Amino acid sequence: MKIWAIIFFLLPILGCTYVGWHVWRILPLTAVWKTLVIVAMAACFALFILNFVLGLDRVSLPWARVMYNVGNSSLFILLYLTMLFLVLDFGQLLHLVPSSFLKNSVAGSLTVLAVMVGIFVYGNTHYYNKARVSLELDTKGRVERPLKLVMMSDLHLGYHNPRAELARWVDFVNAEQPDLVLIAGDIIDISVRPLLEEGVAAEFRRLQAPVYACLGNHEYYSGEPKAQQFFRDAGIRVLRDEAVEFPELGHLTIIGRDDRTNPHRKSVAQLMKAFSPEKTNYTIVLDHQPYHLDRSAKAGVDFQFSGHTHYGQVWPISWITKAIYECSYGSYQLDSTHFYISSGIGIWGGKFRIGTQSEYVVLTLK
Repeated sequence: MKIWAIIFFLLPILGCTYVGWHVWRILPLTAVWKTLVIVAMAACFALFILNFVLGLDRVSLPWARVMYNVGNSSLFILLYLTMLFLVLDFGQLLHLVPSSFLKNSVAGSLTVLAVMVGIFVYGNTHYYNKARVSLELDTKGRVERPLKLVMMSDLHLGYHNPRAELARWVDFVNAEQPDLVLIAGDIIDISVRPLLEEGVAAEFRRLQAPVYACLGNHEYYSGEPKAQQFFRDAGIRVLRDEAVEFPELGHLTIIGRDDRTNPHRKSVAQLMKAFSPEKTNYTIVLDHQPYHLDRSAKAGVDFQFSGHTHYGQVWPISWITKAIYECSYGSYQLDSTHFYISSGIGIWGGKFRIGTQSEYVVLTLK
């Protein structure tokens, strides 16, 4: 884990050096103005590191929001600036881009600015456009009537997704008139504090159906005991290696696994043996991180809903999640077990979706 943390911070620093050198070369400005631009860019990225080192709970909520949004957005902007300058450098090697375009160039500077503004205005607008994903599964007569379940993951409520944003999502859910609401972890981003100060729990209490959830890794980052108290206030039933049955709806069992962060959590086989030993019930498992999907299939789970991957949030990070996970996004099936890995309705860091979507899932059980 320490190696990944070092890489997580080292690569952006290398990217800053590469981008800073290119920005210095391309800007048609005096040395003083170039220095000011580089310092401003470095300060934005420094906020990203500062947010981790000092934490945001020590400053006022308005300032914490600014620090979070500016600092974390700079990471995504840095990624795309690095890719753009790499493309331009490659084009120069192939003699497709003249060297004058990258040195003291008005045309080059305006082009880079226009491309970056276009990408991130689109990415931000696309983030706020929540996609409705529809699924339908046959329970083979194990439910009394067709059931509608609205499922979400990775809300990441906190300094960048405030109460007003959650209110929109609650309206989406209530409009579906679901029988149940299921949430596959990471409801909280990095701290419970902004949720408490804004009274976010009241928005969850507006949901017009019972709400069940499992924990995600970010609940542990935010302080799991505080998170549990928030969930009680919000009326969310958190299932930690627990299950709930709905005899009034038929033979339906929902199992919530504790997050993979807990090394002592029960295996999916143990949970199935404890809560659905005869496998006569239609069993839904909520498991935040979609690892070892074959184990759920072997245990006889009917349907598993997971999140965590965000599908990378922005391209080309989606390529990395594809390489890491057996299924990093969308519908998947192993034997008779169906899976859906959601890219999440919320987001971590900057509010940009490029090549991915923010979504909620409407599942109909026949």
